[in-house]
Order: sequence, then C-alpha cells, then structure tokens
Amino acid sequence: MADLNRRRFALGAQMTILAVMASPVMAQFRSVWSAETAFDALQADTARIIDVRTRDEWQETGAGAGVWPISMHETGFPDRLFKAKELSGDRIVGLICATGGRSASLLRALKQAGYSGYADISEGMLGSGDGKGWIASGLPTVQITVALKGLPAELA
Repeated sequence: MADLNRRRFALGAQMTILAVMASPVMAQFRSVWSAETAFDALQADTARIIDVRTRDEWQETGAGAGVWPISMHETGFPDRLFKAKELSGDRIVGLICATGGRSASLLRALKQAGYSGYADISEGMLGSGDGKGWIASGLPTVQITVALKGLPAELA
C-alpha cells in the first residue's frame, strides 16, 4: 500500500509542477504557515523545512539557514522527500518555494495521497499575497553551498 501511495504521490508531484493551486476553497484543506512561524518552529526544533525550488533559484537567493534544499525538479524527489520526513521524526515538515504556489500544490498532492505531517510556507522565500516572505522578513539565509553541506547524508 505504501508503494502504491508513493507512486500516486510521485505522479501528482510531477503534475503540480505545471499547475499552481489558487482556489480559496482548497486553502482550507492545507496547513499554512508564515515564514516567521516556520523559522520559529525550526529554531524550536519542532519542524524541519524543505526548500523545493530549483538550483538556479537557490543560487540567486541562497536558502534559509537550517533549511534542507531538496528540489522538486530533480530526479528522486519523492524518495528524498519521504526520507526527509522519516528523518524528521514527529516534527512537521514545512515546504517552501519562491512564492508559495509550488509548496501549496505539493502539500495538496501529499494530502490527496494520504500523507500528513507537512505544512505550506505560503509566503515563500520572495513573498506573496500571504506575506512578505522569508527574505524580506529578515530571516537568515546561507549560500546554497553551505545549505547543501548541511543536508543529512541520507538526503544528499
């Protein structure tokens, strides 16, 4: 059953790259965090955060300090995502992208496949209608080379 759910999720994740969830009705079905809430949870060790953007995006802005860069645009993403959740234990796994579209769609696909324990950081790194975002909020960032070195070996 878990293998079937993983396959279902992998297919859904691929489809979400092309479509961004915008419906206010769907918003009520997802856990939504601000960038500051996510950072506070990361600092309190009650959450892990995954930056799902592309390597080019990470190069432009860096990644949030303590955030695991695992691009949804690269081969093996579903396996790495589930491994990250496993390594996170009981902690919530926050998903962040540039402006919240991809992370919201990814959360929706996870929920539809029966997974829980994830949250959407809807402001993203750059800000959105939900807030100013990680960078404009003055939350710490690191160069992508530093963030990649901080990945657990199982996720690298």
